Amino acid sequence: MEEQIKQIADRLIGMREVLEISTEEAAATCGVTQAQYQKFESGEVDIPVSILFCMAQRYKFDLTALLSGEEPLMRSYTLTRKGKGSSVDRQKAYIYQALAGNFQNRKCEPFLVTVEPKENKEMAFNAHPGQEFNYMISGRMQFFIGSKEMILEAGDSIYFNSELNHGMVAMDNQPATFLAIIL
Repeated sequence: MEEQIKQIADRLIGMREVLEISTEEAAATCGVTQAQYQKFESGEVDIPVSILFCMAQRYKFDLTALLSGEEPLMRSYTLTRKGKGSSVDRQKAYIYQALAGNFQNRKCEPFLVTVEPKENKEMAFNAHPGQEFNYMISGRMQFFIGSKEMILEAGDSIYFNSELNHGMVAMDNQPATFLAIIL
């Protein structure tokens, strides 16, 4: 995973430099300090998907290219078979599987997300431009948005302003899986 983090950081640097964006401007765009942003680009720390999504949205480049280094090819449709979406292990507790990564000019980013249970319940919050829809497929998770806390179970869904801080923790010492659509 460390090598993958470094490769994504290198692509982020390359895209930022080609677009002539300073680290100061990139940090402001993502709502983090310049020092924190520079840590992301150094490859020393994992880059949250929310930061990558924010950069891709703001500067109009494809999230797939940033995550995988490959440009999407399909324009009519893309089929993702069960278990075959591009897997992106972003953090030890979250596994993202891109479900439309090979489709050009997507209007949303659909992911299958698995939240692994953690021994320490330290919450990692994130926020990004736009809106998000999450549909629980299996397991239970504690979901936080702003100051609100709720329990989501299989079949539950939530649609929210993703500019608000949000985070989740798997419950019952079992993984929780949900469909996330980021708009």
